[in-house]
Amino acid sequence: MGDVAVGARSGADGEEHRDRSAGPDVPAEDSAAAFGNDSPAAEEDSVSDYRTRNGDQGPGEPPRQEKKPRSFWKELPILIGIALVLALLIKTFLLQAFSIPSDSMQNTLQQGDRVMVDKLTPWFGSEPERGEVVVFHDPDNWLAGEPTPDPNALQKVLGWIGLMPSAEEKDLIKRVVGVGGDIVECKGTGPLTVNGVALNEAAYVYPGNTPCSQDDQGGQFRVEVPEGHIWVMGDHRQNSRDSRYNQADKNKGMVPVQEVVGRAVVIGWPVNRWDYLEVPDTFDQPALNNEASAGAALSVAPQAVALVGAVPLVLWRRRSGGGGER
Repeated sequence: MGDVAVGARSGADGEEHRDRSAGPDVPAEDSAAAFGNDSPAAEEDSVSDYRTRNGDQGPGEPPRQEKKPRSFWKELPILIGIALVLALLIKTFLLQAFSIPSDSMQNTLQQGDRVMVDKLTPWFGSEPERGEVVVFHDPDNWLAGEPTPDPNALQKVLGWIGLMPSAEEKDLIKRVVGVGGDIVECKGTGPLTVNGVALNEAAYVYPGNTPCSQDDQGGQFRVEVPEGHIWVMGDHRQNSRDSRYNQADKNKGMVPVQEVVGRAVVIGWPVNRWDYLEVPDTFDQPALNNEASAGAALSVAPQAVALVGAVPLVLWRRRSGGGGER
């Protein structure tokens, strides 16, 4: 009896132990899903999701239309339009090409040269300086009697957008010799002086020319350049109608700074003449600014003297007034 009871209890304990270890009852499908059972439906869904993420087409799906690249001939007008707008902006604000039509700047510039003119710097308030080669609009009919080019339609368009030198604009190119406040003088055959300082112009004046021209039409002169103007001369001194020979115009031969297009910085064409147009060393002499500085000091001196003389008078009135209302 005792043995039977013990055996039954042991069997019940063993069954209970097995039930506990087995855990709660879980359906077969849920168990398979929980442990990633590879069923055909799950595999199909997984492949479909992968194809969707990677842009692949699944079986039975309608073929997708791929975007065709735009034709080159359709894009060409857009590219040309962008190029023309950029060229126009560059011509207006940055650089512009100009053609040299005469020999007045030999040997620095030859007839037919193409120069690139900096138009950006003047936008920031910079004014021409001595020694620079500048392009400027005709200030008062300097080009009267000169032949006028007759460009064709294509040349007009290219000139308008800046891809070719404009044939319709009346522009000149010369070297700046004097700026506002300078006294420029030529006697005999030279040398040319600025503020009493002689310039050594051998580096750029045409070989065989003298710095000053001995004639009664303007080659001998002494002028004071007003503020906001420049005095210009060609490097081919005996073959240049510059400020010297236009002293009868409304500006007395001066060029208003507002008429300056910009500074010529580079010879761009022909290729064998590529060069940077530097300011000659003769214009770096510190003495060139001395007389102009002295003139500026003299123009301010009367006001300074008046101020110094007024100080004692004000102090005396304050003292005599006894702090009363002034």
